[in-house]
Amino acid sequence: MNKTEKAEIVSRIKDLINDSDAVYLADYSGINVADINNIRNEFRKEGVKYGVFKNTLVKRAIKETGKYTELENHLVGMIGMAFVKDNVSAPAKVIKKYYDASQKLALKGSYIESQFYDGSKLNELATLPTKAEVIAGILGSLNSPASGIVGTLNAVVRDLVSVIDEIAKKKAA
Repeated sequence: MNKTEKAEIVSRIKDLINDSDAVYLADYSGINVADINNIRNEFRKEGVKYGVFKNTLVKRAIKETGKYTELENHLVGMIGMAFVKDNVSAPAKVIKKYYDASQKLALKGSYIESQFYDGSKLNELATLPTKAEVIAGILGSLNSPASGIVGTLNAVVRDLVSVIDEIAKKKAA
């Protein structure tokens, strides 16, 4: 690999880092090609960009961007990187699913926004709700008081109609 190719790869890694809200490092040693392809497909379904790069080139890209500096210490061995923009828990869910099944693809570390998480936090990261789930929960909470008010107003109107109906029956009798 010549200097031009290395510079292109570093530039690509920098673009991935700058365009991501989360970056995950996973040790893929001991995983066969068929399983790696399945993992890549799972990542792709979740909108995650997964790649394997030379650790030295990743370190150079991290130094040049100034982001995710804690990851440098974990760039040892066979490391795959997952980059994601919106659904920051998606890579953790894919990694956990495969790790639970085979005890391979161990999480080395991750950054979500500017917060570093080491590999021991895989279970917590995998249970994080997606952005859409959080928004749905907030909207449901906001909608709940409105539903209560509507129900109360309907009850008042219903009771008023019942009272008027009773008065009409008494006058008719």
